[in-house]
Amino acid sequence: MLKIDNLQANVTASGTDKPILKGLSLQINAGEIHAIMGPNGAGKSTLGYTLGGRPGYEVTGGSVDFDGKDLFELEPYQRAAAGLFLGFQYPVEIPGVSFVQFLREAANAQRASRGEPALSGGEFLKLAKEQAGLLRMDMDMLKRPVNVGFSGGEKKRAEMVQMGILDPKLAILDETDSGLDIDALRIVGEGINAIMRKPSKAVLLITHYQRLLDYVKPDFVHVLAGGRIVKTGGPELALELEEQGYEAVA
Repeated sequence: MLKIDNLQANVTASGTDKPILKGLSLQINAGEIHAIMGPNGAGKSTLGYTLGGRPGYEVTGGSVDFDGKDLFELEPYQRAAAGLFLGFQYPVEIPGVSFVQFLREAANAQRASRGEPALSGGEFLKLAKEQAGLLRMDMDMLKRPVNVGFSGGEKKRAEMVQMGILDPKLAILDETDSGLDIDALRIVGEGINAIMRKPSKAVLLITHYQRLLDYVKPDFVHVLAGGRIVKTGGPELALELEEQGYEAVA
């Protein structure tokens, strides 16, 4: 589903031009969950942003094939319509924009790009209620402006509701466990499993810690350091990192 070959990328935001990814290669097949762990500054978030097409990140080498398409020939909205979902470490607030309306417009825009009919108001509300219930979120919260007044945990749960509604092929989740308490971590983990643990889907989890992996069991764990994958293993590698730190393992 996703094949990254020798990816090189620079951060160009704020007038800088700093190389971060320095020859990263990774393959994710349908039905697999991969976790990427590594120290601060290793390039984990840069990888997610580069794949998602966020401005301020320039690809300087390598290639990425997503579901048979050259990812870098697609605009960010086209990547989303093709089935790529990027979950942010810090979901933004959008005052004045109803969350439920935002979600409906996003879902129908993607459906239109795929030649599918738009969801009616009733169809969308049924879907939204199902996904909100999965994440144990009150529908009244989705009537607020996007993320306004939400706690850190509520923002992450709302983002998982969005993921469920958009129903992507590949979810790239950047430190989804950040800011979650024990209960919210379990709920979000269960939500990821319910939405994405399917033979036709795949997940790339970007995280510092092993705790999310107690709920979302990965097939592979990769250590990212210095802009490259330096070690790959099974779920036991995450436990090894937790015990020994990155320097000892990488």
